[in-house]
Amino acid sequence: MQKASPGKLDITWKNFSLEQVNSKEGPDWKVWEQKGLDEARALLASVAGEAAKRQGGEAFDRFHLALLTARHGGDRVSLNEVEPLAQVAGDAGLDVEKFKQDLNDPELVKIVAQDHESSTGDLGAFGTPTFVFENGQSAYVKTFIPPEDESLSTFEDFVGLFSQRSYIGEVKRPQPPWPKGAV
Repeated sequence: MQKASPGKLDITWKNFSLEQVNSKEGPDWKVWEQKGLDEARALLASVAGEAAKRQGGEAFDRFHLALLTARHGGDRVSLNEVEPLAQVAGDAGLDVEKFKQDLNDPELVKIVAQDHESSTGDLGAFGTPTFVFENGQSAYVKTFIPPEDESLSTFEDFVGLFSQRSYIGEVKRPQPPWPKGAV
C-alpha cells in the first residue's frame, strides 16, 4: 500500500492487545501485569515494536513490515520468543544487540499498556486494525489483502467511506458465505 501511494502515508502505529481485550479475567486483570513477556501471546512483539522505534521511524517501518510478513506470510513466526523477533529485526537492518537490550526495558511495557488503555478507553477500539482519522472518526476493518493493483483504490474507498461519514456505523458481510471468493 505504501509503495502504491503517491505520497507517504503518515501513520502513527499504536499497540493493542487482543489477549487483553478477549480476556475473561475481568476488567482489573492486565496481561502486562500478570504474564511475563514470554508467557503472553503477543506482548513481547509489541515491546519489540517499541524497541524498533528507538532505532528510528524508518527502522520501525522496516521491522513492522518484516514482522507482519513473517507472522502472516506463511512462517507464523512466534510472537513471544526473543530469538525469532531478533532474527526479524536483523533481517530488517536493525542493530540486533541494541534491540535485544531494549527488549528488557520495563518502560516499553508501560508504553504498550498506555497505548492499549487509551485505544480501548478513549477510542472504543475492540479489534485490530482500527483506523483513527485526523478528524477523530475511527473504524475497524476486517479484510484480506487485496490484489496489489487494487490496494490503493481499496484504501482510498475505505478512507472515503469511514473518515467523513459518521452516520455509517457498521458494514458486515453475512458469514457464511464470506470469505467465499475473497481468498
